Amino acid sequence: MSENPENPVPSFRPEARSPRGFIDKRSHQIAIERHLITTVSKVYEDFGFEALQTPAFEYADALGKFLPDSDRPNVGVFAQQDDDEQWMALRYDLTAPLARFAAQNWETLPKPFRRYAFGPVWRNEKPGPGRLREFMQCDADIVGSDRPEADAEMIALAVAGYKALDVPARLRVNNRKLLNGLLTSLGVSESGQQLGVLRAIDKLDRFGLEGVALLLGAGRKDDSGDYTKGAQLPDSAIQPVLDFVSAGGAATRAAVLEKLAAVLTNSAEGQAGLEDLTRIDTALTAMGVGEDAAIFDPGIVRGLEYYTGPVFEGELLLETRDDKGNLVQMGSVGGGGRYDDLVARFTGQQVPSTGFSFGVSRLAAALALTDLGKKNVARGPIVIIAFSESDMGEYFKFAADVRAAGMAAEVYLGRSGMKAQMKYADRRLSPAVVMMGEDELKAGQVTIKDLDLGRDLAMQISDNKAWKEGRPGQVTLSRAEAINHLKSIAENR
Repeated sequence: MSENPENPVPSFRPEARSPRGFIDKRSHQIAIERHLITTVSKVYEDFGFEALQTPAFEYADALGKFLPDSDRPNVGVFAQQDDDEQWMALRYDLTAPLARFAAQNWETLPKPFRRYAFGPVWRNEKPGPGRLREFMQCDADIVGSDRPEADAEMIALAVAGYKALDVPARLRVNNRKLLNGLLTSLGVSESGQQLGVLRAIDKLDRFGLEGVALLLGAGRKDDSGDYTKGAQLPDSAIQPVLDFVSAGGAATRAAVLEKLAAVLTNSAEGQAGLEDLTRIDTALTAMGVGEDAAIFDPGIVRGLEYYTGPVFEGELLLETRDDKGNLVQMGSVGGGGRYDDLVARFTGQQVPSTGFSFGVSRLAAALALTDLGKKNVARGPIVIIAFSESDMGEYFKFAADVRAAGMAAEVYLGRSGMKAQMKYADRRLSPAVVMMGEDELKAGQVTIKDLDLGRDLAMQISDNKAWKEGRPGQVTLSRAEAINHLKSIAENR
């Protein structure tokens, strides 16, 4: 394409598109996320956690198992070289920066160190439904306590957070020591085979016990004919593993522990894991966390190389459907557990730690598909209709009065007529519009239309006469009275 020197037109026009795995957020999405973070942060503070903010970038070697290969510096993370040729990467989560911070400042920190943090994290992975490359997390962690009661507090914290959000959810709790102990007692010590068992158990929700049994043994063929190789356990080992995962069906946490104890009689590590869960159950009961809010589920598998003890996962007890009515599977909306080895990467000394992370972006996406999300829709400002160029000063003066009274307001700055201005206000989800025509200005009055009383009809207004003869919710008041009336409309959400 040629360029005109008097009116240059670029020869190349880039396609307007977002990178895969990255999304734009409008005000309603931002409002939901902001509500989630504000609410959860208040819960964290109520539990005695202090806020901490760490940089978006960390040195790549601080990211633990996500350390980029020397020949592939962007595997799993977004990395670049600093001017001193050291690799830096955008943080993969909020826990690795905490471990670095704790190691760097351990001598001056109160111990145990209780911190919470929120912010975006980035993962250079293949995006998919519900899986973005940039998303928000909101974490709380206790660094420096090996007590099972610290894990119980993280579970209670998560339960309190979901309750404060008015989100129906429950925590599913397991302990890595249980399964590790069981496999050791069964003679399953090869790491590849152990990994196969863990992956088989992780499919329990999808395939049921019968499918898990196949994956524990020779393998499983799905309906399409694709074959998945199994963990190759002997028949004598398969049934104890099935008994183990089936224990989660018991009615109470104590009943689950009783069933697990029968399976783990020959495992010292398994018995240690049961002791952890017993103390967690006692603490949860003392904190008023009911059986329906936190359950023991041996089928929960998280962080195969990361967690060292109790693990927990937030399950959304809410059906989510898209605009076409299709069921949307959101997966877990939070998770955490005990990780006792992370700080040791820096110091060489084990520092017991436990934490929980709310999946803010995933939870916000889920709530946006439900009626709960509508509670936090971002409302627009009060819109002052612009009738004439000569009266713009009066419009701005009234807008300033509305703002001074603590409400958001704007003067319409387009050049469209009445109908278009009303559509604009409706699309902004404005609670009300203000009209100051010639008659109102002469009388020192303001006409207000409450859009919440008839938003569906706002799109049908064609002119000023139709507006004044139309719907209920329209009043004409003095300017002083108008401010109070607008307050009553804005506050009635």
